Amino acid sequence: MPPRRNPSLRQRRLGAELRKIREAAALRGPQLARILDIDVSQISQMESGRIGVSRQRLRAIGNACKCLNDPLINALGDMTQDRTKGWWEEYRGLLPSAFLESAEHEDFAAGVMKVWTSAFLPGLLQTNDYAKGIFSRKIPGLTTHEVDLHAAFRTQRRSMFLRRPQKRLVAYLHESCLYTRFGGTEVLRAQLDCLVDDSRRDKISIRVIPFNVHTYPGAIENMIYSFGVVPELDTVEMDTSRGPIFFDAPSELGTYRAIFERIEKVALTDEESRALIHAVSRKLKD
Repeated sequence: MPPRRNPSLRQRRLGAELRKIREAAALRGPQLARILDIDVSQISQMESGRIGVSRQRLRAIGNACKCLNDPLINALGDMTQDRTKGWWEEYRGLLPSAFLESAEHEDFAAGVMKVWTSAFLPGLLQTNDYAKGIFSRKIPGLTTHEVDLHAAFRTQRRSMFLRRPQKRLVAYLHESCLYTRFGGTEVLRAQLDCLVDDSRRDKISIRVIPFNVHTYPGAIENMIYSFGVVPELDTVEMDTSRGPIFFDAPSELGTYRAIFERIEKVALTDEESRALIHAVSRKLKD
């Protein structure tokens, strides 16, 4: 089978973990290839996600690199066996690949996802009309059909998240997110009312950082921290105008965990946040 031209996010992450295991053993690619008795090109192709890795080959790599982290090896083994196509693949060729990777990242998360946003409400909490308001402001502009398609994709992301019992979302929102009227006043009011309803779901926690907090830690960009099956598979997604950027280096994961811990300390409680959101919704005027 020829190498993949465009490995998925999951395939690239599996390859990246294989590279980390090899580098932790202080082995170069040619050295590992000799131990496994394979061509050195296969090492680089596995580590870039361009070719598949069997569970047996994964075990051989772990043994060659003297990796004693059985939970990680088992989790990676499960990834090698997952060949199902995600629901987002039906949008392949219709939407930018960055959108699909965000959906795959959410699917890849084992359970809890923490979100921080200071510009607009997180995609998983957006109503269809609010999402249309977001996409209608893009430059260069999208056609009506493209706006509808983008919003439908975002709505399906939300639907898929809500129907999966193991998923949980903790959203930290700066209060400014509650005031920007994407789509107009009525759209924002309906969005805030939906936010209040979501905050009562067992699987969703919404906490607001109010204006009276003088400052808050970390980046101003929107970001998602998703917890993997094992800590080594945690992932950070940073939202930028050019699309999402993903981080998985241990030092970076530690930094973003610290950022979320500090954000949590200055955020209102769930009950206080719900009351604030409700109050903002009631005060909205045309």
